[in-house]
Amino acid sequence: MSKIHETAIIKEGAKLGKDVQVGPYCCIGENVTLGDNVTLESHVVIDGYTIIGNNNHIFPFASIGLQPQDLKFEGEKTTLEIGNNNTIREHVTINPGTKGGGGITKIGNNCLFMVASHIAHDCNVGNNVILANNATLAGHVSVGDFAIIGGLSAVHQFVRIGHHAMIGGMSGIESDIVPYASAAGERASLAGLNLVGLKRRKFDREEIHTLRNAYRILFSTEGTLEERINDVTEQFGESETVMEIVTFIRSESSRSLCQPKNAKTA
Repeated sequence: MSKIHETAIIKEGAKLGKDVQVGPYCCIGENVTLGDNVTLESHVVIDGYTIIGNNNHIFPFASIGLQPQDLKFEGEKTTLEIGNNNTIREHVTINPGTKGGGGITKIGNNCLFMVASHIAHDCNVGNNVILANNATLAGHVSVGDFAIIGGLSAVHQFVRIGHHAMIGGMSGIESDIVPYASAAGERASLAGLNLVGLKRRKFDREEIHTLRNAYRILFSTEGTLEERINDVTEQFGESETVMEIVTFIRSESSRSLCQPKNAKTA
């Protein structure tokens, strides 16, 4: 059974699923859809054309679906879609898309967004992603499944972060981070593979060994990057995880590729 606090403001037109809990002083806009078993603690604001799936838990003072922080935004109809089983902690802000970015911000399932983390317009966040306290995504950022972004880190607009990547705390991410990698620094550089994450996700030991060998070749100082990609493809073409990295590198991007400090990019 749903439970709506008497001080909550739910505008006509909002759609609420089964067993929804809406706490004191929450505000829900007319174009908002909440799935089943959603819990809003006190003072949560949800507005815009926002769809939130089942079993999400949103904590006080979160601001979800309000106008994006983009001066080019002119009030056009854009959307925010949030999947299932996410935890959105205090003071988190998540903005909808913009006309110039495809019109949608999308978040997957089973994510944890810690206190005061921010997801800007037109971002695409996968499943099982963690943003630690005060981690921020600028507009148009893509984050793969199981990626972790450390506290007080900032990700530049249009950056891609591959799945299973780990970003250390207080890092500035200006370039694309390949899948399975670890990166850190004021202006972040690659620091190797995310070995801790791979072990936690129970990757096979042999597959981790293959990834390490491929990583060493890809980010060595020998030859050009294209030559190293070709070498890795020839040697490890049967490894699905290695080829995910190769595909990521070869995919079109407006950002450069994050490298170790001593790697060659050309």
